[in-house]
Amino acid sequence: MKALDSYGLEVLKLMQSHRNQSRKKTVAEIVDAKKNGVKLAVLTAYDFSMASIIDMSEIDIILVGDSAGMVMLGYPNTRPVNMVEMLLFCKAVANASSKAMITVDMPFGSYQNSIDKTISNAIKLIKAGADSVKVEGGEEISSRIEALVELGIPVMGHIGYKPQTSSMWNFTKAAGKTKESALKLLHDAKAIEKAGAFSIVLEMVTTEAAEIITKNLSIPTIGIGSGPICDGQVLVSYDMLGIYQNMKPRFVKKYLDLNQLIAESVQTYSREVKSGIFPSNENAIHMDSKEYEEFLDECGLRVSK
Repeated sequence: MKALDSYGLEVLKLMQSHRNQSRKKTVAEIVDAKKNGVKLAVLTAYDFSMASIIDMSEIDIILVGDSAGMVMLGYPNTRPVNMVEMLLFCKAVANASSKAMITVDMPFGSYQNSIDKTISNAIKLIKAGADSVKVEGGEEISSRIEALVELGIPVMGHIGYKPQTSSMWNFTKAAGKTKESALKLLHDAKAIEKAGAFSIVLEMVTTEAAEIITKNLSIPTIGIGSGPICDGQVLVSYDMLGIYQNMKPRFVKKYLDLNQLIAESVQTYSREVKSGIFPSNENAIHMDSKEYEEFLDECGLRVSK
């Protein structure tokens, strides 16, 4: 057996650690991470296979983002995503995760109508396997957050660039570039905290504003394109792995170019099929020779050797 290199041994250790520590991350542990100065690592997942891989690593939260609409379904933005689709993505990820907390985006239209509708849709996501839900907006949705928390449903907030609605209002995505904008973000963040949210995503917020918000909250801030001062970071897994190519945000660090690797593998497969290289004998299933002879006799056939 070929000896494992250091990377292989590290992967085995992670897998063993995952088996030994297959307990869900709790809200209290997420909040305590900020108090203890421990950074939170968050990644998106939308299917069982990807979530299984992510859950084996030291990821604190798996976000089932409505970015699934773009990455998995090919929508131009996140607005067309509906509850039926998010419930399906949620169930797939929930079936894979035994350690990371699962936070699921409430899609556009699922919490804007009324508090009753918000509660009803959040309960559906929790029953589908979510450990918490995420909503976009500031003080204007604080009543929704408060209603959910009162019922025992953990909520993650989201301010700054809000993909569900920001593009309707702003031509620029970055938030917190002016004093007024930064003060509004801080006001919204405090309103979300007061409503009972356990954490808050800051998307495309200036580093300076994100730092002030982070230092003025007791709950963790999760940054995406908002600098290194946040209490944690989140990326779309398909971005950081180089799979999704339709958008290339400047704040994404691409750790791998899987798009190219997959394309090369598919091309090699196609060539091997067309040339007859694949499948080879080692990929085939064979009958027992005696059974084969009897089969030929029964069919009245003979195959030349």
